[in-house]
Amino acid sequence: MMKVYHLYSGGKDSSLAAWILAKLGYEVRLVTVTFGTLDNWKYAEETARRLGFEHEILKLSGEILERAAEMAVEDGRPGRAIQFIHEKALEALASKPDVERVSDGTRRDDRVPYLDLPKARSLEDRFGVAYIRPLLGLGYRTINELVGRLFEVEIRESEELEKSDYEVELRHLLRKRGIDPLSIFPKMHYQSRVLGWKEEKLTSSPSRTARVPKN
Repeated sequence: MMKVYHLYSGGKDSSLAAWILAKLGYEVRLVTVTFGTLDNWKYAEETARRLGFEHEILKLSGEILERAAEMAVEDGRPGRAIQFIHEKALEALASKPDVERVSDGTRRDDRVPYLDLPKARSLEDRFGVAYIRPLLGLGYRTINELVGRLFEVEIRESEELEKSDYEVELRHLLRKRGIDPLSIFPKMHYQSRVLGWKEEKLTSSPSRTARVPKN
């Protein structure tokens, strides 16, 4: 079976993308990025277990986080910093031995993080991988419809949600430097964490790695 390594935060987009990959017949291995400053990766690990996917941790250099924090402070907004981390995460994943396919949950309407066509081609050419984005043709409305059918989801304000995305450790580093993250990140910004499958949708898995809901 074709294996794909999928960057995974435990949120609705990366979870939906993982489900689509499994439905397409890939053996999906979820990968959560950490810089080792916090253990927030455990939330994605727990969601992966509940969904029935294999999961692993990808540790990136603290220098990447430090540089991202500098970008966020310089810009007064997080966009460039999050984009920088995402590109480094994809490169680190693609450079691992025996990795032939990498994936993420970026969507059609995303601005950040998002690789444009030249960057996507560059990633594939430099590392000899296929870069797969299952949500690239889907809009916000369609994604919400599918997520609502498939998953139990918790939605809370970013500062309160227990989650595993890049910005958790970035916010933590900013606080350590005496900078209020809300001076950089949007106030009252809501994000999601998938808690598991909707029970009525569960069925036996057609793959070795995930329980997949019925159509």
